[in-house]
Amino acid sequence: MESDRPILWVIVQKIVPKENPVRCPKDKEESLVDVVLSGGLTAHHCPACDGNWVESDIYAAWRSQQEERLPVPLPEDADMGYTPAPQDARAGLCPNCKGFLARSRIGLNPAFYVERCSRCGGVWLDQGEWEVLQQLGWDGAIDHLFTEDWQSEMREQEYAERERRATIEKLGEDLAQQIFDLTEKLAHHPNGDFGVAYLMRRFME
Repeated sequence: MESDRPILWVIVQKIVPKENPVRCPKDKEESLVDVVLSGGLTAHHCPACDGNWVESDIYAAWRSQQEERLPVPLPEDADMGYTPAPQDARAGLCPNCKGFLARSRIGLNPAFYVERCSRCGGVWLDQGEWEVLQQLGWDGAIDHLFTEDWQSEMREQEYAERERRATIEKLGEDLAQQIFDLTEKLAHHPNGDFGVAYLMRRFME
């Protein structure tokens, strides 16, 4: 009987899979399946929520074949007809190393978030987000969306949007729009600072 043990051990090793299936970070009961996204990027797809997981090394190899184009902040009213997926508001863990998925804001109207593992660099894209990034020409610059420079720009944009909404609430839409238009004109006028100084003097009298 002793001689049978190594044979039985080999048989068991062949039957039991060595690797666990990759699970969706938003629907942990769902296994991801291999897929090729538009543009030829290989990813793991969730059949339940239609999200996509992209390994960092696969993305890096794909990106090296793409034209480099850094993203720029979008206009406040930019609208591409995209509605963020319900799962976009749900936090997730990396399906590979279980690290937290950091979020980077994409300032569309409404905004959505691209997520990346802070440990291994893998990227999670909720339903439709890859296609939006392609339309913006940002599909090859996802790493840049997580730099401090980009994050700072997004914070400034978000603050400006909150300030704009507060101005409309306090002054009403018509007067607020006049203020916005005047601000734009003064900002682009060579002597716009005189206009600003005049307004400040009037309010300080």
